[in-house]
Amino acid sequence: MNPLLEGRPGLARVLAALDGAGEEARIVGGAVRDWLIGRGLRSDIDIATTATPDEVTRRAHAAGLKPVPTGIEHGTVTVIAQGEPYEVTTLREDAETDGRRARVVFGRSWRHDAERRDFTMNALYLTREGELVDLVGGVADARAGRVRFIGDPDVRIAEDYLRILRLFRFHAAFGRGPLDEAALAAAIRNRAGLDRLSRERVRAELLKLIVAPRAPETLATMDAAGLLAPVLGGAGDVPTFARLAGIEAGLGMAPDPVRRLGALAVRGEADALALRERLRLSNSEAARLAALAGPAPTPGMCEKGQKAFLYRMGRETFQDRALIAFARSGAALDEEGWRALASIAADWPLPEFPLKAADFLARGLTPGPALGAALKRAEEAWIEAGFPMGEAALEGIIEGAAR
Repeated sequence: MNPLLEGRPGLARVLAALDGAGEEARIVGGAVRDWLIGRGLRSDIDIATTATPDEVTRRAHAAGLKPVPTGIEHGTVTVIAQGEPYEVTTLREDAETDGRRARVVFGRSWRHDAERRDFTMNALYLTREGELVDLVGGVADARAGRVRFIGDPDVRIAEDYLRILRLFRFHAAFGRGPLDEAALAAAIRNRAGLDRLSRERVRAELLKLIVAPRAPETLATMDAAGLLAPVLGGAGDVPTFARLAGIEAGLGMAPDPVRRLGALAVRGEADALALRERLRLSNSEAARLAALAGPAPTPGMCEKGQKAFLYRMGRETFQDRALIAFARSGAALDEEGWRALASIAADWPLPEFPLKAADFLARGLTPGPALGAALKRAEEAWIEAGFPMGEAALEGIIEGAAR
């Protein structure tokens, strides 16, 4: 019995349609690896098949499934079953490559298909009946936490230079012990190839790397090997990054990729702008990094001042600045003042300014610049007073701001 079919009737239908009558289909890659090492069952499952894309499409239609030609040029058809998508890719062999993309031809050899993949732990197959097929030594490597290129590391990297970053990302996610020496040496030899990659691909890989469980020590290895600066466009602050990761863990927070990127590479607004271009960050990601510039709240501020800071700045920016300042402070991870600041950032309910234009129109003000200025004065007075909600306090604020 295939363990990945439990609770997945759609997957069972896809495999039943593609496996048999002269063709074979197997689950491949991350889903098999994660199941093997006890990481649980992934929601995304990839399937490899001897059938051509045309045959996959024909069989899917015949089985009442929905095929979508999401990557025909690479041999990939997404088959929708029971509302779930499954990427089905025909066995391939690289015909030629320029280090960014490969031209492939379809094949029928499972060994050739395995040997063109990146790491041994990613080239594992699981048949419809549940047989684990390992053609490159991936089972031993996955269980040992060893991220190892298939065959010659230089050849694998030359096929796609993004594999340099994938090496570190997979080591941060699945590795145990030091990085594979042959893989690291090949990454260093081929680092010039990083400049040939699209910025979007580098961004996607980097943001996955920095939230992986062993990201701090992996980034330290990258930095020592001279591979971090070419990715970031400048020196990375790995010690601050490592402390932030420890703070997030100590506070029970999920790792945040944008905040971690800020800790690693942003000291001022110019850094944020440079990263936006270098990594093709989204507008929201770039704006969040730019917001890191400026003063940060500290435990030395009174609670009233901290809350005023939080109200003016917004929760996300306040939390980002506070946690990164905590990381840069060198304070112990259990230092009470910083932890209290983090608690305010996470838990204090932001109040809503209770006064409206109508409150001032009732005092005789007329619409226009003077009304806007009075509202602004009133909000500042309300913040300074500690966000009162009582009627008497609000009347006093209106009275003072309306003058």
